[in-house]
Amino acid sequence: MLDSIDVLVIGGGATGTGVLRDLAMRGLSCVLVERRDLADGTTGRYHGLLHSGARYIGRDREAARDCAIENQILRRIIPHCIEDTSGYFVSTPQDPKRYAEEFLGLCFAAGVPAQQVRVSSLLQREPALNRGISHAFEVADGSADAFLTVEANVRSAREYGGQTLLYHEVIDLIVEAGTVVGARLRNTLTGAEFNLTCRYVVNAAGAWAGRIAAMAGVSVDIVAGKGVMVAFNHRLVNSVINRCKQPGDGDIIVPVRTVCVAGTTDESVPDPDDRSMLAHEIATVLDEGEILIPGLSQARMLRAWAGVRPLYREQATTEDRDLSRDFKVLDHTQRDGVAGIISIVGGKYTTYRMMAERTVDLVAKYLQNTSACRTAEEVIPAPDQRRLFTVGAPLATIEAEQSYGDLICECELVTRQRLLDAWQAGATSIDDLRRDTRIGMGPCQGGFCTMRTAALAYEAQVADQQQSVEAIEHFLQERWRGIQPILWGDQLRQARLDEQIYLNLLNVQPEDAP
Repeated sequence: MLDSIDVLVIGGGATGTGVLRDLAMRGLSCVLVERRDLADGTTGRYHGLLHSGARYIGRDREAARDCAIENQILRRIIPHCIEDTSGYFVSTPQDPKRYAEEFLGLCFAAGVPAQQVRVSSLLQREPALNRGISHAFEVADGSADAFLTVEANVRSAREYGGQTLLYHEVIDLIVEAGTVVGARLRNTLTGAEFNLTCRYVVNAAGAWAGRIAAMAGVSVDIVAGKGVMVAFNHRLVNSVINRCKQPGDGDIIVPVRTVCVAGTTDESVPDPDDRSMLAHEIATVLDEGEILIPGLSQARMLRAWAGVRPLYREQATTEDRDLSRDFKVLDHTQRDGVAGIISIVGGKYTTYRMMAERTVDLVAKYLQNTSACRTAEEVIPAPDQRRLFTVGAPLATIEAEQSYGDLICECELVTRQRLLDAWQAGATSIDDLRRDTRIGMGPCQGGFCTMRTAALAYEAQVADQQQSVEAIEHFLQERWRGIQPILWGDQLRQARLDEQIYLNLLNVQPEDAP
């Protein structure tokens, strides 16, 4: 059992893992607790954009400036997690001409680098785009791998003594004489409960931050803004493409690894665990995407998913788009008279490191730690060259090692050894393996690799016979949730093939499947 520590970090997304790394580098004993796997929440369910800041120049200049600054820092400290795709804002016939005329001035005012480019040059680079585009501007957008990012932060934190407790849920905070002094935790795999005492708690629970704050008797108004995204089975574009207008639904397409992601919508929901996807939300993404790429709705879709943005509301508003995408560090000692807890709310993936630095600065002040933040300067090396963020890297590795015969997932080129390494690192389910290796994320959506992975788990004595079958059922159910809303065309045929394999041949039927 853990002894008392300096800081307990709640939340295993980009911000929480960034906080853990910063705390550990400053010499503070720290533990991160996450109720599921790393990046299971908002971080692992966004569209993969490394923001240039240009999306926010019109309404949220501070957020735009922060993104522009951190964009360059992240490219330097975690290069293996980022692909430099570049990005473009394009003015289609449906977009306001005035916004395009003001775009460069707004970027300059916010400190966001941008330049106008010839439309003809952009169309040569991205021939699938709408031929009616009238203006095009290049910005420093990129594509980011959120799963690799949290892994990198945790790996670095552990080197400095930081620890993680995955699959542990905070069921209550311990408050004594107006000060948070610890938390009651439950192991979600075994049900065991125990107390962990600490000198400070950092609430980095994202969309769930309001629930954690309430355990300390303080109010944090978080609006859960659900966004739906759709992934296509190949790159329709190789650059991030945004419509040149105020941010709205379905106005961005991001190339991520071997696919591209179109989105997103924005609808407030009462429950941050609401990951439902409605037909009209999918239709909105496709209809708006058609304006950027004619024919997009006829391309093969792999799956759809929903993520929930943790939007902090300081004052009443009726529109989620009006809420700032900037972040706030809430000092509950000054704000609410409750010591021992700080909440970090709002923000973006791109600003996670800055959010962590500002939070840890405040924690360090209260704990009288004078060590300076070094997270902007110290690079986190890739664990091996195979993990470098380039589209061709996995294939190059397979060819160099001649490991074709060891492939478990042909779609994402995942070998036996990578799965064994992920199990060794602590993965407990096939869905954990997906986050670690991208297994099951290709066109077959687990149709062939799920049973192979379960068989390997049994062979490697990671799971017994019954556990292997349960792993198949659980993973296929998770895949089914994202496939069901887009069941037509090629993906419907793929789903029918998967049904024949698992239901009719192997007699495996996940809950709610046809």
